[in-house]
Amino acid sequence: MDFEEIYDFYFREVHLYVRSLCDNESIAEEIAQETFFKALKPIHRFDGKKDIRAWLFTIAKNTYFSYYKKNHRRLCDLAVSNEKEVDHTRVDLTERLTRQEDAFTIHQFIRTMSEPYKEVFSLRVFGELSFLQIGKLFGKGDSWARVTYHRARKQIIEYMEEIENERD
Repeated sequence: MDFEEIYDFYFREVHLYVRSLCDNESIAEEIAQETFFKALKPIHRFDGKKDIRAWLFTIAKNTYFSYYKKNHRRLCDLAVSNEKEVDHTRVDLTERLTRQEDAFTIHQFIRTMSEPYKEVFSLRVFGELSFLQIGKLFGKGDSWARVTYHRARKQIIEYMEEIENERD
């Protein structure tokens, strides 16, 4: 597979994974592009024995963390300004709003989770990696990835139940 095919085949998945890490679409797009730029240089050394998607996700994760460290202040300011905006496109569909609100609440909570729970959950749900692939990324086994994923899932469920109880 040449690099253009790799880009076409995996860009969407890498972009969705990065999008799960950050709230800003344009930043996610930029980081996804940067991921493939960084992958282009050492692609000739990639032996094909490992999963290329997991390799790209690792590059994307590291690129995101580097970007975050460099731009932390700007990202905080952007998040505050986004919170102050009023949503003028409100749709009167209670069911849809509830689902969107729950999804937003879950994403907010995921961002506060500690590592490795946050990353394992994101890789499994948004990156659609197998437990074996996740375990390999962390240098562990698939059972470690399963246990970590289920603990993260349990934290999210407990948080959502807590929110639900506060609403009642």
